[in-house]
Formats: sequence, C-alpha cells, structure tokens
Amino acid sequence: MDNYFNNTSLVGLIIKWRKHLVIITLIAAILGAIFSGPFFITPLYKSEAVAYPSNIMSYSDESETEQMLQIIQGQDITDSIIEKFNLLEVYKIDPNYKYMRTTVLYKYSQNVKIKKTPYEAISIIVRDKDPERAAAMAHEILNQYDLKVGNLHKLKYSEVVEMYEQQLADKKHVIDSLQARMRILGTEYGLVDYTMQSQEIMRGYLRTVMGASTTSINTKAVDEIKHNMANYGGEMITLIEMLEAEATSFVSVKLDLETAQRFIHAKLTYSNIISKPFPSDKKVFPVRWIIVALSGLGAFLLSLLIIFLLDNKTAFLTKEA
Repeated sequence: MDNYFNNTSLVGLIIKWRKHLVIITLIAAILGAIFSGPFFITPLYKSEAVAYPSNIMSYSDESETEQMLQIIQGQDITDSIIEKFNLLEVYKIDPNYKYMRTTVLYKYSQNVKIKKTPYEAISIIVRDKDPERAAAMAHEILNQYDLKVGNLHKLKYSEVVEMYEQQLADKKHVIDSLQARMRILGTEYGLVDYTMQSQEIMRGYLRTVMGASTTSINTKAVDEIKHNMANYGGEMITLIEMLEAEATSFVSVKLDLETAQRFIHAKLTYSNIISKPFPSDKKVFPVRWIIVALSGLGAFLLSLLIIFLLDNKTAFLTKEA
C-alpha cells in the first residue's frame, strides 16, 4: 500500500511540475547539443587497417600474429610515429613540459589502438581530428613495422653471412693445404693419379717378370714409382678423399652463404594488408545524440529529485506545525 502511495505521489508530482520538468529537460538537451558541438569538443575521425603477418618466423612459443603485435607496440615504432607526425604539436603539448613524454605517450595510447582480432589478424585503429592524418598514421605504422622487421632480419643474416664467410675461408685454407701437399707428392715423388699409376706399375711389373723387351731405365723408373707408391700411396689416397670431402662441403657452405646474402639485399614486406586505411568522412567522437539524451535525462532526474525533496520538506514542515 505504501509503494502504491509513493508511486502515485511520484506520478502526481511529475504531473504537478510537468511544465517545469519539460522546460528544464529541453534546456539541458539544448545545452548538451551546443556544448557537444565542434566549437567546444574537437571531433575525431577514425581510420582502421587490418593486416596479417608474412615472411616472418616466431622466436619462441608466440604466434606470428603475437610477434607482429609485440613489434608494432614497441617503443621504436611509437617514437617514429610521434616524431614523423609531430604529435606534440597535434596534441598541444609543450616540448618543455616536465612530463611531456608521459603525456604524449598517454595521448598516443588513447588515440591509437592496436589489437589482435579473433581471426589472428592485427587491427590498427587511429583516431585524429584530421581524417587524412588518421589514415596516414595507420599506414605509416605498418610501414614502420616492415622497416623494423627488415632491419632485424638484415642484422641476423649479416651475422650468418659473417659466419659463413669465415667458414669458407677456413675451408679454403684446408683445401689449399691439401693441394699443396699433393703437388709435393706429384713433383718430388711422381704421384699424380694413384689409380692410373697403379695400373701402369702392374703392367710394367708383369712385362719384367715375363721377360718382355724393356730397358734398364724403364725398369728402374717402374721400381722407383713402385717404391714411392708403397711409401706415399696411402697418404695420396687420404689426400684425395679429404680434398673431395672438403670441396663438397665448400660448395654447400657457399650455397648457404649466397642464400643469406640474398636475404640481406632482398626488399620484402612483412604484412599482408587485408583492409587498407582510408580517410573517414564521418566523425566517431563525440556521438552528439548520446550526449543530448544523457543531458536531458540527467537534468530530468535531478530536477525530479530536487522537486521531490522540496515538496516533502514542505509537507513535513506543515505536518510539524
């Protein structure tokens, strides 16, 4: 019964003061419309870019998308965007202000939102009072990401190239040493082609044994080569096998070196842009109808509360008297 009475009293109160409530609500709504205009609140325009990572490998358990998000949110790219678009001036921040850096980073975080989408893409949303600048900033963030990843890859492959070059130099030194020793065996001991010379020695030996027509010089030459083959033939075989192995390894390392060098000089992009940023023709902030509606509703409720308190105060004082 009390609730019914209170509700009835409230309805009666609204009817009693309806003109005042309507006027106050209208005035509040009009003021909300005025103060939410561009003269008082700078309108902001939104531009969005959506991209997938490409030509990268994750460093740990993170996905390529998480790696891309981490790099884009890095301080290097943030500082590059702030400097390139002169955001200190755009956000009206005094360069000599004690907390200038903290303030500009806060403003940047409020106007630039970078997040991972449910489909493993990266969304870059930029809000700015200039729609052209908003689109340009979103595009430049992706461009700075490509430059950053490219520099990281070049640094990594530069180290790889340096390692391969040192490895090639070491292998060339080994190959030169093997060839030098083989030249000594060839010039001083007459060992050139072990397989062919072995066959020739065998033929010469058979001719000697069978009493074929030979001179003492030929027999002496055969015996000398045979002696050298016996003493240095094993070394010659080892040198040939080592030289073949080192030559094969040298070619393999050289191919790896050329691959690393190609990556250093390659001009790759590291993002596939699915949705390109473009200058918006409609502002996203402020939403004036919400401000007008909340202003009118707030003024109505506040006025109703004040009227209710005043009315009950008058009734209470009358009852006390």
